[in-house]
Amino acid sequence: MYADVDVKKAIARGVIPGPRMFVSTKAFSATGMYPLLGYSWELKLPDGVQVVDGPDEIRKAVCEQVKYGADWIKFYCDRGYYMENGKLRSKVNFTEDEMRAIVGEAHRLDRGVAAHAIGKDGIMAALKAGVDTIEHGDGLDEESIDLMVQKGVYWCPTIYVTVYVAAGRAAGGSTIWKDMIELERKAFGLAVKKGLKIAYGTNAGGYAWTEKQAKDFSYMVKFGMTPMQAIQSATVVAAELLKAPADLGAVEPGKYADLVAVAGDPLKDVAELERVKFVMKGGRVFKNEINK
Repeated sequence: MYADVDVKKAIARGVIPGPRMFVSTKAFSATGMYPLLGYSWELKLPDGVQVVDGPDEIRKAVCEQVKYGADWIKFYCDRGYYMENGKLRSKVNFTEDEMRAIVGEAHRLDRGVAAHAIGKDGIMAALKAGVDTIEHGDGLDEESIDLMVQKGVYWCPTIYVTVYVAAGRAAGGSTIWKDMIELERKAFGLAVKKGLKIAYGTNAGGYAWTEKQAKDFSYMVKFGMTPMQAIQSATVVAAELLKAPADLGAVEPGKYADLVAVAGDPLKDVAELERVKFVMKGGRVFKNEINK
């Protein structure tokens, strides 16, 4: 529901410690399109999403989410991934009119739109609708990357979660997830070369909470970024995506004193960012193991 808004407010008011949050509340999906299916029709179980159908219902749902505190609107653009002629294809969840309603209403209310889009079909449909970010994007190719660069759309790849789930899903019959690792590696290297704006993403909750949320840095470097580019994806580029470059993303006078520190040089070994020793937010130190 809107627990993420509540946590954000509690942090902002000093009730609990935590990061600065920009929240998207409940992602949208259309009837019958989200994976949590197959239960008895007699049972009304949580969908894990907000189910919306048709442009009018969608516009009202966007307004409702904004009313309750959503900073962003997210929707599940595709599902059902499969390979065809070397491309990762997918089934699109919404009609063109429905997706334009999501984006149009969100933008009218000054909210960004993030699209879960993994296959080529979903990615192109989301870009046509005018989204601000593509989440995951394993099936990106030269055509879709060029279009994103042209439109100024950001990519939030989530490399490590694919690596994490691939073996288990392949064992369950979805062998395509192993193919996605190599597809994303190629897409990532091409996107870096073409100057696509890439912001750090993790798909939080997609892998065990005992895993470091900084795992993607090493994969980003392995797949084609310099360590500095990877760091910038989580700082200055992310701040631009969130439309908060005046406050976040760099160590400069006038910006929030939000800092982390590590014992080694992350430009030599970006995995140092998995071993954070010091955390400061707004000038207040929350963790300091540097001198211990």
